[in-house]
Amino acid sequence: MQSTRLTKFILIGLVLGVCLGLLVFNAYPEQAAGFAAAADLLPGIFLRLIKMIIAPLVFSTLVVGIAKMGDVRAVGRVGLKTFGWFIFASLVSLTLGTVLVNLFHPGTTLHIPLPDAAAQGDVTASGLTLKDFIGHTFPVSIVDAMSRNEILQIVVFSLFFGVAAAALGERARALVDVLDAVSHVMLKVTTYVMLFAPLAVFGALAATVAQNGLGVLRTYGVFMGEFYLALVILWAILTALGSLVIGPRVLSLLRHVRDPLLLAFSTASSEAAYPKTLEQLERFGCSNRIASFVLPIGYSFNLDGSMMYCTFASLFIAQAYGIHLSIGQQVLMLAILMLTSKGIAGVPRASLVVIAATLPQFGIPEGGLLLLLGIDHFLDMGRSATNVVGNSVAVAVVSRWEGELR
Repeated sequence: MQSTRLTKFILIGLVLGVCLGLLVFNAYPEQAAGFAAAADLLPGIFLRLIKMIIAPLVFSTLVVGIAKMGDVRAVGRVGLKTFGWFIFASLVSLTLGTVLVNLFHPGTTLHIPLPDAAAQGDVTASGLTLKDFIGHTFPVSIVDAMSRNEILQIVVFSLFFGVAAAALGERARALVDVLDAVSHVMLKVTTYVMLFAPLAVFGALAATVAQNGLGVLRTYGVFMGEFYLALVILWAILTALGSLVIGPRVLSLLRHVRDPLLLAFSTASSEAAYPKTLEQLERFGCSNRIASFVLPIGYSFNLDGSMMYCTFASLFIAQAYGIHLSIGQQVLMLAILMLTSKGIAGVPRASLVVIAATLPQFGIPEGGLLLLLGIDHFLDMGRSATNVVGNSVAVAVVSRWEGELR
């Protein structure tokens, strides 16, 4: 009942936000910037509250999940199954984006002046060298990682901590019980924070529409329509793959995660949906220890919507500039994105950062990134929701493989 009410209020906030944004954009254009800045405070507060929860929740749930597995061999077995699924899903996402962008050719239908090939946006290709990848992966301090919400670094530390706790057995039982209590407290905090979600959705949509209107959607309508069609196809594939393992219950799984899915879509943030996704997966019947292990890792390694967007957007820019890439070059791009899309999920607009690093390697003008900036928020809504679907299916599949899906 509470879940249904939250969904209704989020939808109401979404509709009211779009309507108010359009009113300001059309009737008070000179005040649109000030209004957007004020409205943007609401999602800003909400996302800060979510970030406040993420680090302690990921740490406590992941450590408890690993410790409850009982031994290092069980951790290794579940980890192997988890990463096997993640790699497979990543290849599906990246390949689908490559195939569909070649089929649709959205870049050839974009009849607008192209940015100067040498132009620079506010997104740079930093953070993608091997050194920086390692820096994003391995923490120098867990306190520093938590203060910056570096999810992957928190996951790495939690893996070591959880395996050590599992190895110690009864000697670590009291500590594991404390962390278990912490995880339940943080989930309770999550229910309080979620009460603010409809206001956050209202503010986010009002601010975006007030500044940009809906004209940008008409200009890029074909590209956006084709990208969302690609996401629908990806959803269908992930659902079909999930049904091969968990059967028709996959439809019930999608119903259970509708709230976090809608939240991720309306706030354009996968991170915002993490606590609610974990809660709903356990209600669906996934084992607590499996969900607590797979979901945090998925937020760094299994962002299916974001990965598909990387290939789709990179080749879209190449098409817009009339640059032809051979099959071999596209396969190489897919392989590079398979690696560079990992470990930077905590970076703002992470997909754009990955794309910015990829373009120069294939002679595609970096200025083409400016083609995406105006609509990136609307695209991010779809890929964030897809990330929730992909990780939810992954948790359910691994739970079934381990015989722990109720």
